[in-house]
Amino acid sequence: MELWTIGAFARASRLSPKALRLYDELGLLTPAHVDPVNGYRRYAPEQLERARLVVWLRRLGMPLGRIREVCALDASAAAEAVRVYWVQVEAETAARRDLAVFLVDHLNRKDCDMSAMTMQVEIRYAALSDTGLVRRANQDTAYAGPRLLAVADGFGGAGAPAGAAAVEALKPFDGEGVPAGALLNALDDMVEQVGCAVRGVGEAGGGNGSDADGAGTTLTALLLSGSQLALVHIGDSRAYVLRDGELRQITHDHTMVRAMVDEGRLSEEEAAAHPQRALLTRALTAGGAGGGGRTGAGVPETKLHDARAGDRYLVCSDGLSAVVPGEELGDVLRAGGAPEETARELVALAHRFGGPDNVSCVVADVVERAA
Repeated sequence: MELWTIGAFARASRLSPKALRLYDELGLLTPAHVDPVNGYRRYAPEQLERARLVVWLRRLGMPLGRIREVCALDASAAAEAVRVYWVQVEAETAARRDLAVFLVDHLNRKDCDMSAMTMQVEIRYAALSDTGLVRRANQDTAYAGPRLLAVADGFGGAGAPAGAAAVEALKPFDGEGVPAGALLNALDDMVEQVGCAVRGVGEAGGGNGSDADGAGTTLTALLLSGSQLALVHIGDSRAYVLRDGELRQITHDHTMVRAMVDEGRLSEEEAAAHPQRALLTRALTAGGAGGGGRTGAGVPETKLHDARAGDRYLVCSDGLSAVVPGEELGDVLRAGGAPEETARELVALAHRFGGPDNVSCVVADVVERAA
């Protein structure tokens, strides 16, 4: 059998001799033969395929230990392992992008008029959650308090407790309020605590084979601090603001179809009728990583919004936003009924469109705080 020297193999594989020696030590790419006297390494030509795979995986940024695991798999299993790795990379990159956007926004606000930043407002609110007309159980959780508005939409066998755990973890922040200077730390705590709470549902479920496997929840929450609303969001529940008569979505759906629209691969009309429009790309997962194939795990995004007197906010599950056209949502919100009345009207509207899913909504009006 013809064997190549380490130099010849390095040129053919585009790996340096130093890298080949390292990969040998790690058990990643073992030479076909090592001379027992002088220690010279020699490689078989058929090892080129594995060497090139290592090169490509390194270009992806995959850690060496994970490359060793991938190389030990057959082709189809290796392909799946690469897919899973890249989903995780994209989720981490998206989380870093969200953090960068948040920090730019936060730092720019330091140059704003401080009188506007310290203006005190309060919210009048109502929350309502309904099973809908088709589902047997309600896996949604909706909450509204003096400072916190939240909706979680659970999925999977333990979806209801996952959503409830996420919202329950946020309730302490509805207490005495978060000073503006402590908002960054509070958001970090919120993200950490909801993640731990939802994972705790999986741990309590007993691992593989339990209802927690493949379960998880979306979460969209707004926390009032001074005249700012801090957003914590993951999944396809939504938050809207009605300002000066115009309804605007302030969250970005973490769904496969939304990503395809953003990439120009689908139109908005095609997305609305796509059979996989509910497939999440990011969510809080309670069971095994990846949510049993329905979703990719991820970290919630965080943003800041200025709350103005006269604003009306809607936080809702996709049982409302995916069923009722945006124009009709806006009509109900613009009608100006009290938050409790408006929430009831929104649920009734979802029912008129068939109520195929659980329906949850929080309606909140921003008003100037009384002196």
